[in-house]
Amino acid sequence: MDHGTNKTGPARDDMMKKHLQGELKADRALRAAEEHEPEPSGEDQPRVDRTAGTPAPGSAPGGMTPQAAEIRTEMAQHLNRKMYPADRGTIIDTLRHNHAPDRLVELAQRLPDNERYENAQRIVESLGLGR
Repeated sequence: MDHGTNKTGPARDDMMKKHLQGELKADRALRAAEEHEPEPSGEDQPRVDRTAGTPAPGSAPGGMTPQAAEIRTEMAQHLNRKMYPADRGTIIDTLRHNHAPDRLVELAQRLPDNERYENAQRIVESLGLGR
């Protein structure tokens, strides 16, 4: 059973991240021997994009843009599960208490007063960003 131990640790993770930055940003082969290069995608397979920071195809649910999915994720990170169902005031207070970015607080201020929300998906839908 895994008890949440990580064999690498944060320092090693940072070192590995720094080591891979050149490979992730380069648009050319970095290996001396060809057999060590990653294989390209097959003809019947989707193209693999190694550009970090771009949304993966299919990462947003149907009826939702990748930007809306990102807002939903950020909103969920700054809201507590225990607070649901919540009204507009509770959402705004929780976002401020958890030091959410101002743009999330401004979005929450656009929510209607008379509704209660069960989760971050309902909040995003009410803002007109989701399905």
